[in-house]
Amino acid sequence: MTIKHVLTSDWDSDVINSDTPVLVDFWATWCVPCKMIGKVLEQVEGKYEGKVKFVKLNADEEQEIATKYQIRALPTIMIFRNGEIVEKVVGAMSKGKLLKLVDKYTK
Repeated sequence: MTIKHVLTSDWDSDVINSDTPVLVDFWATWCVPCKMIGKVLEQVEGKYEGKVKFVKLNADEEQEIATKYQIRALPTIMIFRNGEIVEKVVGAMSKGKLLKLVDKYTK
């Protein structure tokens, strides 16, 4: 699967109103750690199909959303459940740490 790139116009339908938890990867094309975490996300997202939705939001291109959620550093990972932020991690993380993070919201 490919991780969906969400736009401001899709934010509510893809994230806020989602029936399942949503992991949002706030990133930018110039951000090297973002590319690293992006590869890890691609490796693990299939494991959570139907349990957690994975999306990416380019913080440079979708500044309205990035500003609303006070994104000050990249990458930033947020997990939303029922439209609310339940977890926020700033910076790259290992595959193991990412799996532990996402596993908390699949039980």
